[in-house]
Amino acid sequence: MALKSGSDRRCPWLILPATLLIVLLAYGAHAEDIFLQWDVAVDTNIRPASVDQPVITINGKFPGPLINATTNDIVHVNVFNHMDEELLITWNGIQQRLNSWQDGVSGTNCPIQPFTNWTYVFQLKDQIGTFSYFPSINFLKAGGGFGPIQIHNRPVVQVPYLKPEAEFDLLIGDWYETSYKDLRSILSSKQMAAYNSTPDKILMNGKGSYGDPLTKAYESFTVTPGKTYLIRISNVGSAWSLNFLIQNHRMVLVETEGSYTNEITLDSLDVHVGQSYSVLVTADQATSDYYMVATPKLLKITNMTKFGIGVLHYDSSTTAASGPLPIGPDPFDIELSINQANSIRWNLTTGAARPNPQGSFNVHNVTLSQTFILSASTAEIDGAPKFTVNNVSYLTPDTPLKLADHLVNGSGVYKLDEFSTNSTNVKPERGVFVASGIHKGWIELVFHNDLEVMDSWHLDGFGFFVVGYGRGKWSAKSRSTYNLYDPVVRSTVQVYPRRWSAVYAYLDNTGMWNLRSQHLKNWYLGEELYVRVYDADPNPVKEKPSPNNILLCGKFAPPTPPSGPSAPPPKPSSAPSLQITAAGSHIAIICIIATFIQISRGSFNF
Repeated sequence: MALKSGSDRRCPWLILPATLLIVLLAYGAHAEDIFLQWDVAVDTNIRPASVDQPVITINGKFPGPLINATTNDIVHVNVFNHMDEELLITWNGIQQRLNSWQDGVSGTNCPIQPFTNWTYVFQLKDQIGTFSYFPSINFLKAGGGFGPIQIHNRPVVQVPYLKPEAEFDLLIGDWYETSYKDLRSILSSKQMAAYNSTPDKILMNGKGSYGDPLTKAYESFTVTPGKTYLIRISNVGSAWSLNFLIQNHRMVLVETEGSYTNEITLDSLDVHVGQSYSVLVTADQATSDYYMVATPKLLKITNMTKFGIGVLHYDSSTTAASGPLPIGPDPFDIELSINQANSIRWNLTTGAARPNPQGSFNVHNVTLSQTFILSASTAEIDGAPKFTVNNVSYLTPDTPLKLADHLVNGSGVYKLDEFSTNSTNVKPERGVFVASGIHKGWIELVFHNDLEVMDSWHLDGFGFFVVGYGRGKWSAKSRSTYNLYDPVVRSTVQVYPRRWSAVYAYLDNTGMWNLRSQHLKNWYLGEELYVRVYDADPNPVKEKPSPNNILLCGKFAPPTPPSGPSAPPPKPSSAPSLQITAAGSHIAIICIIATFIQISRGSFNF
């Protein structure tokens, strides 16, 4: 019997493929593959501190290029190492869901050897926000190689503020005038001067200070009167906590390291080493130029050329920034800084990477499975200065922990839970500090700072809830002071001198995860450990398998080939191959749709 026009019997073979098409197109729109090629090299001509020194560049840029992505995108970064030493890059705050193989630290990856390349492939799973990347080994970060990461919301998730006119990335951080290689030599020696090395100035996006006669270039953002802008700020420095402000302008804080915050209006913002924030700034002042200023905390510096100074330039302005340089709060006022930290609260009602409210996953009534009490201090071990955690200075093995776990269950590389996570060794020692984290358990991390200077701690693989700060020594009674209602979620927390900070984390991300000081000198000299979150189920849904391009080193290093002529540096991959790879996924989708249509037609006798 002939079907009437508009008959419902036409629906099955039309609706099902159409539905599939919509789903696939939606998926494609929300999970793109991003292909990047990075050539990492040393340049001695940039002179950001107006002195001759080696600077690590990516594709000839310092800082490196922006990774601009959307939630759930898959990023492919083919890193060509043109330096004369090993390289790893880590993705600060990117959680690498079920995939610590891509984390880019010494405990997870073999380094990329000189004049070779390796491709990182990782998904920005369920994340939004402002982050950064940088070299993770051999004190290389002090020479550059860092850059910004932006992860934008999918269209289905509403951003909790009006769309800004434009966005700016602002990487602020201290900088040494001494070569990173010379600094590394000092730190690797038995000289006690290793404890005392301090940076020389502050850079903004790799540039010196406005008004410094030796500065080749300074940072400037151009704005239009009446418009609002989003500034993504990251402290990519090595040692100094910084206070940031803009002359005569207030900032509205809206995000930190992947979490939307309750909006608070600030005259200035403390940004500690390794931290990132997003602030809204409205060009609501008289047409002119205005200072942007970054100054160090807990330091008295009178030479203003050491400050980070840039310019907020109104697009029709002919008036240079003028007047006294605006100065923020007393850099030694710790209580004021802590009050600001406590005022940064999680926005419980907005969505972030997912449409459901952030506050639907919270710490109101959690049951703790573990508590780590980690005390950071210094010690002299075998005549050399070291930083320690519970009196253990981390000793980096030649074989990455994750690789050893994968091939020999860690045997011969580390001993799990050899060192205590809640008491301090009587005698300082060096060791491979790896602690068990209970899979899908809640862990409480208490960071003690026994030093006279600021510190900040970071946990790879997770966002943690910052539940409290306190003075002196932490005790179980300190929990009564915690904020368990709306603590902000982030991945780096500051720890004030002779004080503690406490965080909660839910260990649902299997892998080998670095827990470290973000202060480069502390990290390099041993202030770190690893948390092994393990699930015995080999199902790749529980943890991704090792990558096909896995590098081998240490006890698993391949035999050394016979010596011969030196190979030339690797040639960059051609762009067409990248386009073909991207197009391949689209062809696959078309084939799936066509097949489904044929099946549907067969099922309904068409």
